[in-house]
Amino acid sequence: MNLVIRSLMILTLALLAVACTKGTDDLRDWVSDVRQREPEPIDPIPPIQTPEVVAYEGEGLRDPFRGVGGRDEQDEQLAGEGGGLRPDPDRRKEYLEEFPLDTLSMVGTIEMDDVEYALIRDNESVVHRVREGNYMGQNHGLVTAVEPNQVEVRELVQDGRGGWVERRVRVAMAED
Repeated sequence: MNLVIRSLMILTLALLAVACTKGTDDLRDWVSDVRQREPEPIDPIPPIQTPEVVAYEGEGLRDPFRGVGGRDEQDEQLAGEGGGLRPDPDRRKEYLEEFPLDTLSMVGTIEMDDVEYALIRDNESVVHRVREGNYMGQNHGLVTAVEPNQVEVRELVQDGRGGWVERRVRVAMAED
């Protein structure tokens, strides 16, 4: 049996070798014809054009990178300084703050020791318990209420002017 298999393998390899060499004569002829032709000339590189120099004449006009409505420099300084909403930089981050809020979904609730917990599934399909006071999402989202069909979260997002704005978001029960 072993001799038959070896014979078939040798025969198959011989056929493959013959099949690979057959029909390459026309390819060799074409390559030799192309090599004998004169090469086509290459177009010269176009000269580099220097751009026209234009002087900026907007001195004294409104800065195009500032908002149109009236925040002056004093307002900008107040927004960047203390007094107002801002996340606590010294607070230890919780695990669910690694995930964007839109990748988290509520899958249920559970009550333990008179405390209502929401069951939150992350994008890795792991279920976590959260209650009021926990944080979730990447925008400093504080859980403010756990209800039977949703979790209310207060996020702090930057307003683009150096300050922080509160945004209320709800994570609803998943409809799986």
